[in-house]
Amino acid sequence: MNKDFEKRLNLLEIAHLQLINKPNEILGLGNGVFNRYKNPVLTAAHAPLFWRYDLNHITNPYLMERFGINAAFNAGAIKFNGKYLLVVRVEGADRKSFFAVAESEDGISNFTFWDYPVDLPETDEPDVNVYDMRLTAHEDGWIYGLFCTERRDLEAPAHDQSMAVAACGIARTRDMVKWERLADLVTNSPQQRNVVLHPEFVHGKYALYTRPQDGFISAGKGGGIGFGLSNSMGNARVDEETIVDNKNYHTVYEAKNGQGPAPLRTEKGWLHLAHGVRNTAAGLRYVLYMFMTDLRDLTKVIYKPAGYFLAPEDDERTGDVSNVVFCNGWIKDDDGRVFIYYASSDTRMHVATSTVDKLLDYVINTPADGLRSALSVKTIYKIIAANNALRNA
Repeated sequence: MNKDFEKRLNLLEIAHLQLINKPNEILGLGNGVFNRYKNPVLTAAHAPLFWRYDLNHITNPYLMERFGINAAFNAGAIKFNGKYLLVVRVEGADRKSFFAVAESEDGISNFTFWDYPVDLPETDEPDVNVYDMRLTAHEDGWIYGLFCTERRDLEAPAHDQSMAVAACGIARTRDMVKWERLADLVTNSPQQRNVVLHPEFVHGKYALYTRPQDGFISAGKGGGIGFGLSNSMGNARVDEETIVDNKNYHTVYEAKNGQGPAPLRTEKGWLHLAHGVRNTAAGLRYVLYMFMTDLRDLTKVIYKPAGYFLAPEDDERTGDVSNVVFCNGWIKDDDGRVFIYYASSDTRMHVATSTVDKLLDYVINTPADGLRSALSVKTIYKIIAANNALRNA
């Protein structure tokens, strides 16, 4: 082995070890609802060296990357065997995404990828690209992963190599290692993204949150967070989609919106975390927002705070697709602590922490959107009046 190869390998190993072992800490005072953390929990550089490099000095004498990793983002999340696990969308330099599991002892720092990416079986119609898995530990005993499977649109003209059809792929596991691939979800919508499985049976059926849309990018006349029932997951089919939460003019979800992770059951209702999209002069802007649905009627929104819950800040604004935050994974611990795993700008993964009590307070007591500027001002006046009354008491 030549000395240059050995020296470079040693430097790569040291840098990788330092990155994985970097401590994380709360960033600033925050807004009282959640705490952001200083460092991303996962980046492309967290990918193991033995994925990216041929470590044989004979076949790779200059120790070049043989498989480039572009990004690590949009991760599903689950607490499994006492560890915090993320099923990460890892994107190669070839633009193909795949899934890989990373684990942490405390859910905040030292996330480390498992040795092998997920070996996801294909259907008879192979996926061109798979991404954005939502994990649900269902009461039937399986852990389901619902994700977007993308294939080229066969009706696209030859000159257009970007037109695609998005559908909901489904896989399940019991150990997070071996995955069984099921048939893709069937709905009446031309395209489906952001499909999420509810953790409990509803009237003896599987309940799914959908996002019907007309085109691959544009929601068109479709859109909104839908809800439907399926008799099984082996051949999942939703014949009727009821819109639970729709798009709305001049809001943070006026262009598109979609369910994030599976909702959390609380004593007061189901807590939902979703993403909203609006158009700007700089392009699409993605933020996160929250709402709550009734414990018995899952299509009934009972609380919905105005505006965004979390938006990109500082370095989170830059990346492959700038000005974006996206979440498809959160974990509720037994002590009520909630870990919110979100990606920024389609590039890296972050964590924010809160509690069930804080999230309930936020969702229930934050004023709803009045949908007009004048009503926003009236909301501020009410807060000022209440504060003046407190000051003068």
